[in-house]
Amino acid sequence: MSVINILPVTLRNKIAAGEVVERPSSIVKELIENSLDAGSSSIMIDVLRAGKRLIRVSDNGAGMDREDSLLSFERYATSKIKNEEDLFNIVTMGFRGEALSSIAAVSKIKMMTAPQGRMGTCVEVIGGEAREAKECPATGTTVEVKDIFFNTPARRKFLKSDSTENYHIIDVITREALAHFHTGFVLRMDGNDVLNLPPASSHRERLMQIFGKDFVDGLIHLEAENNQMSIKTFAGRVTSLRNNKNNQFIFVNKRPIKDQSITGAVYKSYESLIPKDKHPIFFVFIELNPHKVDFNVHPTKREVRFEDTKGVFDFVYQTLKAGISKDAGYNPPQAEQDTEYRIQEAVSSRQDAGYRIQRKQDTGYISEESSYFYPESRLKIPEAQVSHIPDHVESISFIYLGETFVAFPHKNGLTIMDYHAAHERINYERFLKKIEIMPYRLLFPQQVKLQAGEHRVIIENLQLLNEFGLEIEDFGHGTVIVRALPEMLKDADMNALMSDMAASLLSSEFRVQGLESNEEIEPLNSRKKILAARLACHSSIRGKEVPDRTKIAELLKNLDNTENPKCCPHGRPTRIFISMDELKKMFKK
Repeated sequence: MSVINILPVTLRNKIAAGEVVERPSSIVKELIENSLDAGSSSIMIDVLRAGKRLIRVSDNGAGMDREDSLLSFERYATSKIKNEEDLFNIVTMGFRGEALSSIAAVSKIKMMTAPQGRMGTCVEVIGGEAREAKECPATGTTVEVKDIFFNTPARRKFLKSDSTENYHIIDVITREALAHFHTGFVLRMDGNDVLNLPPASSHRERLMQIFGKDFVDGLIHLEAENNQMSIKTFAGRVTSLRNNKNNQFIFVNKRPIKDQSITGAVYKSYESLIPKDKHPIFFVFIELNPHKVDFNVHPTKREVRFEDTKGVFDFVYQTLKAGISKDAGYNPPQAEQDTEYRIQEAVSSRQDAGYRIQRKQDTGYISEESSYFYPESRLKIPEAQVSHIPDHVESISFIYLGETFVAFPHKNGLTIMDYHAAHERINYERFLKKIEIMPYRLLFPQQVKLQAGEHRVIIENLQLLNEFGLEIEDFGHGTVIVRALPEMLKDADMNALMSDMAASLLSSEFRVQGLESNEEIEPLNSRKKILAARLACHSSIRGKEVPDRTKIAELLKNLDNTENPKCCPHGRPTRIFISMDELKKMFKK
């Protein structure tokens, strides 16, 4: 007896729907792209309960007659391609003919559509089964999707909170709006206007509509083209960095994608200009011959495959590197002999006994291949050795190694401290315990323009932010007013701070990893802890700030008074002790 079964059509459709419909934002994306392919100049999206109850997408594009409206719900039914050759010459957003059938398989869907000047058709499908098709008045096309995953409750329970799902919906619409600036977009959530983007004349104007003029004025606009492709980029300056990758967008032939090679090219263009734990802002718009790119490699068309990946990488890198380096006033090193080390006094004051080891070519101070200085080395650190520092920190001498590292000689070995990580631990516990958090009221309250998704998250958590000393008010239209903040944050980049706060609030589960696999891990599973960790990062000493002897002594004293002095809130060690015996082994003695 055969053990292999042919699956029924309904089950096949639900499996296929799982590839296309991951969450409500997936439905929004597919319906918007259908509207764009129909030539719409205006698209309106209505959402109830984060799309779990209702998603409605209406457009003014070319509608369908009765026959096509019924066929559109069949799998692999599409007007976009007709043969295999068309599959490698994709000029539309959709082409597989799976969207409507996949959505209909896991929801209750109604579509009202009409060709211009003709009577429309209303089609209703529930759980993949057509229930009704009748005439109705319509302009363009309107698709209503209700009760997503009503017939697959196991998948419905995996949906996140309304706040998280709303954020993903806003993110999808933002990306589509950036790619198609000639089209107007309106988004309403639970009856409230969240986005209202009229048609724009350029990418720059659309960026200003979404992010604000100040944000766009801080970007470097670069354009280039060759005989294979053209590129338009808006890249953040090296002084405008973020702790997250939220404001990074890539588009190929007006399609929002994720691509490691393009992202790698962008990061390489910032190489040696930004710290490794910071992330640049960038918007990359690439246009190339559709024969040179394959969009049919991912169910949701999120990834692509280039015919000449190296050519795309080089083109993006060369375009950005030239513009970013020029803007930063950076001149690449000329000769290898200019990399020898030299020792100089860190501060000329007689109160500072610290010294730094510096290399003229500022590309890193200690080889990153040396495993002795990184947690990945799995270096075992005995509990008794972690706190090996001189008994009288007031008279401590240290060597500045570069970036955020200082070293303390000790009779039994050497202690290396990451002073940024140490300061993070200190400030993290201060924020949590509300110790020494002095309020700083701004003389002139500052307006901050946010993405719609970030704005919504911040407004939903005003009370929590206020507990940390951040006095924020909603100013409407994606803008907040910051009236007060903790004194230790008074010099922070307000746009970056608000963006990071929103990203942190969306992180529902976050854990730090300890130095050893069997070490007790500190969970950052509450919003307060996540926020405290992010605020601590913003308020701590950076690599460009070299602390003097007094500051180092203060850090060591305050660090020893914390509950967990061994690591920062993100799990990185604050200091590592290398014993004399270990040093001898390194030198094979």
